[in-house]
Amino acid sequence: MIATQEKTHSYYWVKNAFGFIGVALFFVAFGVIHQELKIHSYHEVRKHLSGYSSMTLLSASVLTIVNYLVLTAYDGLAIRYLGKTIELWKMILTSFIAYVFSYNIGLSVFGGTAIRYRMYSAFGFSTADIAKIVAFNVLSLWVGFFALAGCVFLFEPLAIKTHFSLPFDTVRPLGGLFLLIVFVYLVWSWLGDKSLQVGKWTIALPSNKYTTLQVLLSSVDWMLASAVLYVLMPSDLPFSFFGFLAIFLLAQLAGLASHVPGGVGIFESVVLFFFVPSIPAAEILAALFAYRAIYYFLPLLFAMLLLVGYELIRRQATLKRSFELFDRLIRSFVPQVFAVTIFLTGIILLVSGATPAGQGRLHWLRGFVPLPVIEISHFMGSLAGVALLFVAWGLYRRLNAAYVLSVGLLAGGVVFSVLKGFDYEEAIILSLMLVSILPCRHFFYRKTALVDEPLTVGWFIAIAGVVTFSIWLGNFSYKNIAYSNDLWWKFQFSAEAPRFLRTTVGVVTLAFFLAFSRLFRPPHVAQNESSVVDFEKIRSVARLSAKTSANLALLGDKRFFMSASGESFLMYGVEGRSWVVLGDPVGREEEWPDLIWKFHEYCDQHNGWPVFYEVGHVNLYLYADLGLMLLKIGEEARVLLTEYSLDGSSRKHLRHVLNRCDKEGLIFRIIPASEVPSVLPELQQISDLWLAEKNTREKGFSLGFFDEAYLKNFPIAIIEKGNRILAFANVWADAHKTELSLDLMRYLPEAPAGIMEYLFLKMMLWGKCEGYQWFSLGMVPLSGFQSHPLAPFWNKVGGFIFRHGENFYNFEGLRAYKDKFGPVWEPRYMALPTGLQLPRIFSNVTVLIAGGIKGVLSK
Repeated sequence: MIATQEKTHSYYWVKNAFGFIGVALFFVAFGVIHQELKIHSYHEVRKHLSGYSSMTLLSASVLTIVNYLVLTAYDGLAIRYLGKTIELWKMILTSFIAYVFSYNIGLSVFGGTAIRYRMYSAFGFSTADIAKIVAFNVLSLWVGFFALAGCVFLFEPLAIKTHFSLPFDTVRPLGGLFLLIVFVYLVWSWLGDKSLQVGKWTIALPSNKYTTLQVLLSSVDWMLASAVLYVLMPSDLPFSFFGFLAIFLLAQLAGLASHVPGGVGIFESVVLFFFVPSIPAAEILAALFAYRAIYYFLPLLFAMLLLVGYELIRRQATLKRSFELFDRLIRSFVPQVFAVTIFLTGIILLVSGATPAGQGRLHWLRGFVPLPVIEISHFMGSLAGVALLFVAWGLYRRLNAAYVLSVGLLAGGVVFSVLKGFDYEEAIILSLMLVSILPCRHFFYRKTALVDEPLTVGWFIAIAGVVTFSIWLGNFSYKNIAYSNDLWWKFQFSAEAPRFLRTTVGVVTLAFFLAFSRLFRPPHVAQNESSVVDFEKIRSVARLSAKTSANLALLGDKRFFMSASGESFLMYGVEGRSWVVLGDPVGREEEWPDLIWKFHEYCDQHNGWPVFYEVGHVNLYLYADLGLMLLKIGEEARVLLTEYSLDGSSRKHLRHVLNRCDKEGLIFRIIPASEVPSVLPELQQISDLWLAEKNTREKGFSLGFFDEAYLKNFPIAIIEKGNRILAFANVWADAHKTELSLDLMRYLPEAPAGIMEYLFLKMMLWGKCEGYQWFSLGMVPLSGFQSHPLAPFWNKVGGFIFRHGENFYNFEGLRAYKDKFGPVWEPRYMALPTGLQLPRIFSNVTVLIAGGIKGVLSK
């Protein structure tokens, strides 16, 4: 156990190493920016920002629109390369939203790849196709960058010796290296082998037509992106456009290499390096702020609206059916939207607390609000801002405690905004957020304490960046006020700099306490291994379950993941990196959401893939909330016993089987669990003969196998003639008489024909008399798949195997056999991660059920 925990900790730190490097670079960049702006004030930057003409802002906006349209051509070229077709508006919409999210956030949860998968898969693209589109786009982006940067660096050899400690004076060597890379790529694609081997993967390279278009398209993209910033820069630049382009490309390269989302801070610091002191730093920073707003922030807001609108329109047919269905559909993105907006609200409060309030407003407040109230409101408003940054993570994780805190902090923020400086604009924004989130409590259903959710390094980077920026902004805003120790104790209506100093201490203290107490919190392990599990507890919880398949927990081949109360559990097995849960959670339904989330986190801590096998359709939203892909794997046949009857022409065959077996002297009997040990030797012989006659071996995991310890837990239904048992099956029954089922079914080779039908019929008639509601006949794999031309690729493959796979397994015959009992067919699904690991997950699940590789190769 100690070795496992050490491995988990090692993986945790290795996995997040790049995140810590990004944090370091981010702080270095802010130090550079602060150094360059020492002689400038906050008001200077605001003056330059407000000094832009309408024509300049319009030009930058038009160039931004054109650039994003060019970006969509990446996807168009990639789709043509794949030989696929798609409506133009679908391609433009997907590409635009994906690029905006990728440029602004850069996190895998919200990033461009996830957006492309969600939207392109809905448009009929397979996972492999989407992966190829992403790879093609990345290749295009960098090939064009290297080509353009190579030419510019060669012909506009920017001097860098004075700025960076490098072994060369200009960027010309970098230009030569970049062009060499492009040359090798082009020659390889034109003359050489059309594939590239990377480890186990073979990547097909585009033809010369596509490689030429890649270079041209990407070069235009980078030039347009630089042109947006160029028109916002001061008119007296000491460089030509191509000289400016060299600086822009170098800054972008530094930002991309830093792994900081959007290159924030890194890009700006490189630009300042080259333009200061030729141009005042305040002018450059104003241009960079305007660039971030026009090229990044405004498209992000527009993309968020488009994404929400797309989801609503896409589901409109379903939304009309019922509000409950609508509620389940929007569960998948409402928490993410609130997480982003609450995080932005926290930024607003921190920035407001770090900048001067309008003197006119403070003078007006002076007649109504006492000075202590203003001081406390300013302090508490900033603390509410930093708290919202942390609470936003809890909202993304759907924590009920985070919702409650958000409501309280937003309500307090409204009051503080008014009382600290009559910031009515800020109060209106917070009020709108409060009104928006109030009716959405049911989206945040997890009861876990907020402190039990470990903070990820990515979120830590974002919070550290915001807090650092707010402190720097405050220092920049009040830099004309000389520091002295007396400032800390200066309390006046106009003393805003002292107010900021005191608030900074509170913000930093709270941020450090919350961040480090959660970031460095040891990974919470809530697992009980099967060797130490209380099987009496497992048995009692399984017996109370409405699904009799919960009894598979008693097979002894599974591990268990328990809830904190011990009244719910997940049963799972591990094969390779796949951690496969069998069925929905067992136990109290109110504990299911948190149990599933914690298992997902536990898998992540151990570098595993969470897979949920044979889950029902009712709670699919719980797995969709984790970002897992849902694949239908078959249908379960369930007979409604309360209405079951053998009357009617459709039941003629079953009546014949029942009457014939009765006349042959077959007797149905149920042996109580207490008497099972006495008949186990005879049952063992029947089982061995059945396996030999079928030329097969025992399976496991989702199927019962002959094990004496396992069978002793259940009554055994038998068919006997005279004193000899001909067939048997162990009986699953829940305590509330909701469902009845048979598990391990075996019979002698010489048993009369139709003996298992006879056993099923007798069992169902017995269950009806005993007051049971349902009888489960088990699942038929790949059943119920549509073969419509517009059906998803997985459904087409599954339908084909179902209809033509009799050489491997008679799926269609199995459905026909169960269908004659008149069941209701309910779909069953597998929830699993998306990506290139799908084949490995499928093979891992197969091995787990087959009981090993030998079981896969044999029957």
